[in-house]
Amino acid sequence: MRFRAKIVDLACLNHFSRVINTIAKLAKTCTLRLTVGKLYFILSDKVANGGVTMWCELCQGNFFDEFQMEGVAAEHNEIYLELVPDNLSRALKTAQSAKAVKIKLTNKHCPCLRVAVELPSLSSSSRIVTHDIPVGIIPRKLWNDFREPSVPDFDVSIYLPALKTMKNIVERMKNLSNSIVIEANLSGEMNLKIETDLVSVTTHFKDLGNPVWASEDGYQSSAQDRDLESMAEARIDIKKLQQLLAGQQVNPTKALCNIVSKRIVHFILLHEDVSLQYYIPALA
Repeated sequence: MRFRAKIVDLACLNHFSRVINTIAKLAKTCTLRLTVGKLYFILSDKVANGGVTMWCELCQGNFFDEFQMEGVAAEHNEIYLELVPDNLSRALKTAQSAKAVKIKLTNKHCPCLRVAVELPSLSSSSRIVTHDIPVGIIPRKLWNDFREPSVPDFDVSIYLPALKTMKNIVERMKNLSNSIVIEANLSGEMNLKIETDLVSVTTHFKDLGNPVWASEDGYQSSAQDRDLESMAEARIDIKKLQQLLAGQQVNPTKALCNIVSKRIVHFILLHEDVSLQYYIPALA
């Protein structure tokens, strides 16, 4: 089992750092899945326990100049590691003006991701700062716990308004309530609502647009059979929503959410070579 990678391009390095910073804001610990073509950062708190689920997917070719990995076996050419993303985020903070960053899986005293940052130097010799980040090796028998969640059979799918606008609204609402209702319909309308004994506040958005999803048999999904004006809604923990909006540094070109009434809200942020999915279960 081997893994080594190298980033030389500064724009790629900064983009990778922003993705890791986002992951670190959303998860205290997560699973890093390495395959030949992709990296995945996975958080699967059990939704039954009210936990969120995160799935972030990166194409390695868009970030790394070199990328070599050998999985646990020829027929299972993957590696699953458990890590604290904040440790990786902190290591990459020292690399903002680096000439190159090398990441390697090592096993000196315990399994580690070694991040070696080559910094510019005035002399001919280079300065290298090394960070050893402890990781856990996840055995093959547990891999099925970390499969991509299926897209839920949603009632409404809708594009989100500007995330910065949404973040500012949710931050103000957070001072008034612990929960927020997200409701939307197939006419491109979405409302953010809080209701307490003392106050009721609603923010309305319109003309957001609704993505068209094809089902597996090629037909449009069942959501298209709904009354266009009918609202699907879910009440969720406002702190979990705020965490997503405040933490994201992916700056997506597309952002949308799927609502399964009274069950779950599924957020998808897309940016060329990165996709981030975030599932927040509804409160009872």
